[in-house]
Amino acid sequence: MMLTDLVLGILFLIQLGVGILGNFFLLGVYTFTLFIGQNLRPIECIFAHLALANSEVLLSKGIPLTIVCLGIRNFLDHVGCKFIGYLYNVARSVSLSITCLLSGFQVITISNFRWAELKIKAPKYIVPACFLCWCFYLLINFTLLWTMHNSRYITNNSKTWHLGYCSVLTPAFFNAALFAIVFSIPDLMCVGFMIWASAYLVFLLHRHHQQVKHIHSPHVSPKTFPEKKATHAILLLVSTYVFFYSINSSLSTYLFKIDKHHPGLMATSNFLAALFPTISPFVLIFSDSQVLKCWYALWPRRCFCMFCNSIPNHTPS
Repeated sequence: MMLTDLVLGILFLIQLGVGILGNFFLLGVYTFTLFIGQNLRPIECIFAHLALANSEVLLSKGIPLTIVCLGIRNFLDHVGCKFIGYLYNVARSVSLSITCLLSGFQVITISNFRWAELKIKAPKYIVPACFLCWCFYLLINFTLLWTMHNSRYITNNSKTWHLGYCSVLTPAFFNAALFAIVFSIPDLMCVGFMIWASAYLVFLLHRHHQQVKHIHSPHVSPKTFPEKKATHAILLLVSTYVFFYSINSSLSTYLFKIDKHHPGLMATSNFLAALFPTISPFVLIFSDSQVLKCWYALWPRRCFCMFCNSIPNHTPS
């Protein structure tokens, strides 16, 4: 085993551990909230589904990659390779769609003078919309199962994308470019909507700032203050996702096009693909005062004083 592989294995393992810690903590908090008989807020329902999808991304991608970097390659059989690939693709797509849903819900929430009727009805459709995302991508990614094979099933007439633990196989007659474009349409629509929603949120926040900047009272609009902080957190989530998604998608497309096994670029692409699921739970934790209290109850504040000092000094919402 090369030293580079060992270093990559340690990095993937750290990334996996940190991401699972944050996402499982969120899932635990929301599960306990339901267990004691309290209802989740609509936005907490979205956070819970996002944490579940991110956990699935980390487990389905992080564990196999860590094992590969530690020197064990092609350890999955035919069924295992299909299952891991299917699980990852579903979770990655659901994570994107739930983040898109989150940005749209926040636009409706802070738009005080528009969509008044939709603002009242929106919370009732949050849970069905989340389950619809899961069902849609479970079905659409089912068609990808036949392209996933273990390396021992590869033929000379097939184009392959080596992942270490298994390989993506496409027949010679298969139009991979057309297939990629068709299956990228939902993702591109989500990314486009998130960019528009983020721009609109920035516009709303700027307009609100312009409206109140001449009023000197510190208690001008206390009800909008938590919403403003929540909007900042969602803007951070969306911008992070779009940034890492764009780079990862570009690298993935390039690697598939050159039809060569490039371990360095593949490792970079995989690391970037797991950065959003690793970072996002901590953005949510440190933007919600209720969840943050549970975090400090579990982990002493002094253990995170250095991290907390890097966060803007305000009272969490």
